[in-house]
Amino acid sequence: MNNYLGIELGSTRIKAVLCDERANVLAQGGYEWENTLTDGLWSYSLEEAWEGIRHSYAELNEAYKRKYGAYICDLKAIGISAMMHGYLAFNSRGEQLAPFITWRNTNAARAAEELSALFGFNVPMRWSVAQYYQRCLDGDPRLKEVDFLTTLSGYIHYKLTGKRVLGIGDASGMFPVLNGDFNDGMLKKLNTLLGFDFKTLLPRVLVAGRYAGELSEEGARLLDPSGRLKAGIPLCPPEGDMDTGMVCTNAVAPRTANISAGTCANFTVVLEKPLKNYYRQIDVFATPAGDPAAMIHTNNCTTEINEWVSLFQEVAELSGAKISREKLFEKLFEKSLESDESSGIAAYNFLAGEPLAGAEKGAPMVFRSAGGKMDLANFMQAQIYSAISTMSLGMDILRGEDVSIDSVTAHGGFYKTDFVGQNATSALVGAPVTVIENAGEGGAWGIAILAIYLTHNSRPLAEFLNTLLKNAQKTTVMASEAERRKFNNFLAAFKRGLPAELAASNI
Repeated sequence: MNNYLGIELGSTRIKAVLCDERANVLAQGGYEWENTLTDGLWSYSLEEAWEGIRHSYAELNEAYKRKYGAYICDLKAIGISAMMHGYLAFNSRGEQLAPFITWRNTNAARAAEELSALFGFNVPMRWSVAQYYQRCLDGDPRLKEVDFLTTLSGYIHYKLTGKRVLGIGDASGMFPVLNGDFNDGMLKKLNTLLGFDFKTLLPRVLVAGRYAGELSEEGARLLDPSGRLKAGIPLCPPEGDMDTGMVCTNAVAPRTANISAGTCANFTVVLEKPLKNYYRQIDVFATPAGDPAAMIHTNNCTTEINEWVSLFQEVAELSGAKISREKLFEKLFEKSLESDESSGIAAYNFLAGEPLAGAEKGAPMVFRSAGGKMDLANFMQAQIYSAISTMSLGMDILRGEDVSIDSVTAHGGFYKTDFVGQNATSALVGAPVTVIENAGEGGAWGIAILAIYLTHNSRPLAEFLNTLLKNAQKTTVMASEAERRKFNNFLAAFKRGLPAELAASNI
């Protein structure tokens, strides 16, 4: 069977997508999940991860059978993607030594600060090396048992294949990379600090298109307990969601940018030259092909909007109205377009801590000036702008570095309602924003494309994507001057009120 399977473990949804070799989506399945705050740290259960993977694959398989009359028994290639960064540690017996620490946690501030100074390179708190070193600083007694560190995608891939490997993009969220591998000079500095070779704990780094192992008998049963799926299927290198987002938006060439907006938000631009300085607000990581990219990451994006929509749905139901959540989102997003040029409302969506803004803890907040107009359109517009405004703090730095951007492509739940999210994002970046139709399938589709590239890797990845996606349906939006003024008015209020938000979040 010349079909390709992509599975991504996202922050709110585990999704499986089946594609043909032209990246046409044939079937899909999904499973909703959510992180939980346990003992002050955000985490996901690995047991639930497997439950979600099996559910997603089974749902996809049933959809495929309904459409094509047979269950899936074989595949051309498979790819696994998941949330970048975090901390997953195992001992030599494969036992998990600590809860999976996600990108959302802000517990490793001291480690990130010390490592950044040591390397002369920004090491975010969510990177694996920062989480590991923080445990060194905290005197964690289980560190002596650590035999293997990886990411969520690397762990799932390992269980399916037995191979301790990782795509270079996801690997660059564990430790800085250079020339296709972990940065040797920085490793030497860390080894001196720790007193042993840290690289022995890390997976082997692979660029896109490289063979990363094959599905074992055990892995086939983990994925498909029915026993129909054959072992021996090759897998591409497992990747992080930022990299699969770059792939599904065709933004892997220098001067291309993409924005992913969902539970968290990320703006990434592929660099044509290194940044002159390092900044705590800017992550430098690698594309799936190994090229350097600058990323602005925010811990928060659409969750606060979701909470308000739930409240409005409860009000509607209280009054006897019945409306689907999806339709309510659409109506409220469209209502925001009627907002005033200057509403006097500022909103902060910091459910979790927001390092980019200096917020140690979450404290969502809305306030308005005495003359502000509090109506539904202005309120929703403030929430929509709030979801992406924190990224402007990093964009100011990129502009100062003279980073050039030729195109911006967007994907994620923020763009499900036509036009509205694109329009706001275009006002943020000051450039046209494009959404590719199938990019809405997210990283599962992106990693399926990297699985296709595994068997069609004779050309550079950017060239391959240009050919594969040249006929993809897309829409492009450029914000009007009035929209840009509206956004800039909100952004000015957002920045003026930021000290109050920080005071609230750091109580």
